[in-house]
Amino acid sequence: MSKRPSPIAATVDFEADGVQHGFLKLPISNDESAWGAVMIPITVVKNGEGPTALLTGGNHGDEYEGITALHKLSSSLSAEDVTGRVIIVPMMNTPAAQAGKRTSPMDGGNLNRSFPGDPDGSVTEKIADYFTRTLVPMSDAVLDLHSGGRTLDIVPFAASHVLDDADQQRRALGGAKAFGAPYAMIMFELDAEALFDTAVERQGKVFVATELGGGGTSTPESLAITERGIHNFLVHFGLVAGEIEAPVEPQVYLDMPDASCYVQSEHSGLLELTVALGETVENGQVIARVYDMTRSGATPIEYRAERDGLLMARRFPANVNMGDTIAVIAEVVDSLS
Repeated sequence: MSKRPSPIAATVDFEADGVQHGFLKLPISNDESAWGAVMIPITVVKNGEGPTALLTGGNHGDEYEGITALHKLSSSLSAEDVTGRVIIVPMMNTPAAQAGKRTSPMDGGNLNRSFPGDPDGSVTEKIADYFTRTLVPMSDAVLDLHSGGRTLDIVPFAASHVLDDADQQRRALGGAKAFGAPYAMIMFELDAEALFDTAVERQGKVFVATELGGGGTSTPESLAITERGIHNFLVHFGLVAGEIEAPVEPQVYLDMPDASCYVQSEHSGLLELTVALGETVENGQVIARVYDMTRSGATPIEYRAERDGLLMARRFPANVNMGDTIAVIAEVVDSLS
């Protein structure tokens, strides 16, 4: 049975040339606003025929590199700069971004675990559905900008995934490398089924994801990497003219072959990381300790690496609970294909 049309309405004309700033309006009714709407900011920059790039941030509301960089781009990109169409959505999950939280305060929804979405579902599911059925089909290449948010810190990388379609995988990996972050990666997801990534890839589109820092903030360095990467992405896919800006240091290639890359805590307590982000580790090396916070004098629990590699992500808060990912280790490889 086919789904009903999305309840979201756009105040922009996706087919009109020029620069338009508007909203994706999702009707809501709650205690604060009987006849209200969630207003998701959107900018469309179009100049004639050409490819379409969809640039998204704020899939999680506490990941600020993408949100900030896309807000800046929305006020600076002109139609004369573009061949084709660039759709900019700085805050996909606007309620979460405005609350400074990973998930939506309206329904507790994690947007990046809500795809393909549902036009009759929660607020978050309705947003996911609109992207899946309206914005992604009109796009050729999608760049979804993430970082670690309040609970993770991550080395800056752009990534693609292993796909059944070899050509689609090649084009996505080319985009990830061209982004020009210090690291490029083929990423293994613990559960990919409800991700935005998967919803895009199943439509045969090019999808590039990033992780660009963390800790629930941004820095001049992380923003510079993000802004350079957006420019490179648009150049690489023929949306804007110019040259690819390479990182200062040679790009490091990382591979995540399976779930053993993730180190998850089986205890609650105080976390001590013994390895710095970006350092190399060896299989069996102690990388973290968790201390029992209910008593003194107790021997901490040690966590060891299950593979050689590089510490590419770490838990940011020192307080850790059972099930939290405390470290992610990726293999350093000579090439990606």
